[in-house]
Amino acid sequence: MNFGFFYFYLLDEVGYADGHVFAIEDLIQAMALVIMHESVARLTDIITVGAINWDINMWVDDFPALGEEVPVKKITRVPGGKAANVAVAAARVTDKNRVSLFGALGDDDIAKTQIRILLNEGVDTSHIKFVRGVESGQAYITIDKNGSNFIETLFAANHEFLPEDLLQLTRLATIKQSNVIVICDPIISTAEKVAALGSKKGATILYDAGTKLDVGFKSLKGVLLHTSVLILNSVESKRIAGSTVPSEVRRMLKKYDLDIGVIVKLGGKGCAYAGRNDETLVFPALPVERFSLKVVNTVGCGDAFLGVLAASLSQGFSEAQALERANVAGGLKATRAETRGSPYKKELETYLEAWKTQCQRKEIE
Repeated sequence: MNFGFFYFYLLDEVGYADGHVFAIEDLIQAMALVIMHESVARLTDIITVGAINWDINMWVDDFPALGEEVPVKKITRVPGGKAANVAVAAARVTDKNRVSLFGALGDDDIAKTQIRILLNEGVDTSHIKFVRGVESGQAYITIDKNGSNFIETLFAANHEFLPEDLLQLTRLATIKQSNVIVICDPIISTAEKVAALGSKKGATILYDAGTKLDVGFKSLKGVLLHTSVLILNSVESKRIAGSTVPSEVRRMLKKYDLDIGVIVKLGGKGCAYAGRNDETLVFPALPVERFSLKVVNTVGCGDAFLGVLAASLSQGFSEAQALERANVAGGLKATRAETRGSPYKKELETYLEAWKTQCQRKEIE
């Protein structure tokens, strides 16, 4: 058998050698990929990269003041983590196994439960790394009577998904086949690597940096150079640019020679988007009260938004259409207690159509 052929397969088909010295196991994996004609990788349209957490949700009437103790009304323990939530939200509105999750779990019972749940949701878990002697990620979330929240996260195994893990051949082949990559909150060096690999092959790169924004745009430039659209929430946008207007965020980015799209999630007000022409487009939130629905829990709304945005862009919807669909998903999630309360495709389409009909009637009146 000609191993030279498989090495050149790595260069020509996978296309990511970039000076990396492939070991014999890499060549064996390449042989397997050739034999399978990359059948598994070809299924993937969307990749999400980042945290897989176990969420401990605590409901209170009002948030405590510093040093104050308040009673907890209810507690739930459910799967979460930004990248995992986004993967599930995308999978619910696409076909099975079209969404792959890149991240890491520990060697505990949480990991086993997470994999079972993700598989049941139709998410491809074959690229998740397992780390011995480390806990799986966990988030402690306090939610008040209005559905507002604050979150404290133990990232643990999440920070063990490293740049070199992306060079595993089945991951490389999957990156090559994807058309949208959502980077949530992996360590910055991993975010830089996957953004570079994905953009090299023409994928749309969506970056929701979350807590990583604290280091500033200069430190994130290695990721942002390859990013198509940066996603922020209103708090992050105000902290960075002093405004929730995405064109103002773009003005800050241009100081670092970065010319990328910006989406600002505005919670109950919807979202705003500015592209390279700096025109700001505002997309209103789904008016849940018109459908006799009530906001219960806003935890995970941004993840539902981002998952459906990624899925819609992958499916060929325009940016405006994708943002409308994402707003509906985020709004519906707010009416559910569970973190992963994003809608399935049929429900999403039903509410989207009903909302458009209501808007048309209002215009006529």
